[in-house]
Amino acid sequence: MGLKEVFEISKPRIIVLLVITAITSMYAASKLIGPTLSYTSFLHIIIAGSLASAGSSALNHYYDRDIDPLMKRTSTRPIPSGRMSAKNVLLYGLIVSGISVIYAWFTLNPISTLFIALGIFFYVIIYTAWLKRSNSSNIVIGGFAGSCASMAGWSAATGSMDILGALVGILVFVWTPSHFWCLAMKIRDDYAEARVPMLPVLIGMQKTSKYILVNTAILFPYSLALVAFGLGYVYLVIAAVSGGLMLLYHYKLTKNPTPAFAWKAYKVTAPYLTIIFVGIALDAAFHFPVIK
Repeated sequence: MGLKEVFEISKPRIIVLLVITAITSMYAASKLIGPTLSYTSFLHIIIAGSLASAGSSALNHYYDRDIDPLMKRTSTRPIPSGRMSAKNVLLYGLIVSGISVIYAWFTLNPISTLFIALGIFFYVIIYTAWLKRSNSSNIVIGGFAGSCASMAGWSAATGSMDILGALVGILVFVWTPSHFWCLAMKIRDDYAEARVPMLPVLIGMQKTSKYILVNTAILFPYSLALVAFGLGYVYLVIAAVSGGLMLLYHYKLTKNPTPAFAWKAYKVTAPYLTIIFVGIALDAAFHFPVIK
């Protein structure tokens, strides 16, 4: 076991995405609602969020140790490849997850700490251990784990959770199915081999592409509607352009529901969340409200 393996089970890409979601939410809340925050406050949410994401990702590796060898995408992970023992991965996951909550309790506030703990719970227990292998709605409900990152950041700034903060967090929840179902279409055979009931395995590629389009058709107006709750023109333009592009690709996916085009759609869908949350932060920095 080395640093490479620890890095791998921590899923650094997910860490980066969730930390961006948290700090942009925190920054926007401090600008739009207040109070003004110090750089130290942002450092605390980065540390707590990174630890929470790393710990829960490791626990996901541990729980999926029986199906990972069956899937080409995951067969070379540290546990199935023999580079780390399952026991060590479990210990790492439990310890790091626990430290994240304790650290948040002493450096942030109780509401933010609650969302960090809730994010771990939803990803590890609700999604990984309960729904992933038993229900086709697994990723829909499990997507709330991502929302918790945004809500943790928002409440770290304000000490509470208001309507705008909740609606911004739900953006992640609404985006997640479109994002993950594109990936599931790309690696449908892997999920079928492991008997994981992802949507393309259960209802086929064509119907899944239509579900993706419907979900994105909900996400697009939802994202624009946030201007009615306090976001401004900068956000509106970024949300309209990025959401419109996503909608276009997902419409094209219904006409060409193949793994190859699903991968292209995934590459458009994946950066959307970062773009939209950076847009929220920019909107807070250069705020021109649509509704006064």
